[in-house]
Amino acid sequence: MQTCPYIEASFQILGKKWNGQIIHYLSLCENQTAHFSEMKRDLKGITSRALSMKLSELADEELVEKLVESGSFVTISYKLSEKGRALANSLKPIQEWAQQYMEVKLPMEGEEN
Repeated sequence: MQTCPYIEASFQILGKKWNGQIIHYLSLCENQTAHFSEMKRDLKGITSRALSMKLSELADEELVEKLVESGSFVTISYKLSEKGRALANSLKPIQEWAQQYMEVKLPMEGEEN
C-alpha cells in the first residue's frame, strides 16, 4: 500500500519547524496580517534569522504574502494568502484532536511561555 502523495506534500510544509505555528499565528491576527516584530515577539523561541527564512519559504509556497507599504518610512507585514487561510482552517480539527487527546502544560496567568 502506498501513502497519499497529497498528505506527503502537505507534511513537507507542515513538518518543517515553525511553519505550522506561523500559519496558525497569522490566522489569529486581525486581517490575518502581522509585522515581523510582532511575530518575533509572540512566537517564543524563534530567532530573527529563522523567522525570516520561514516567512520566505511560506511566501515561496504561496501561503503567505509579503506586504510592503511605503510612506514616510517603509513597513513590511505578512498576510496569509487564500491558500494559507485554507491550510489554517484545515489545522482546526488537528487542534481539536490535540485538545482532547494531548496533555499540554498551559502557562499560568502572568507566566511566560
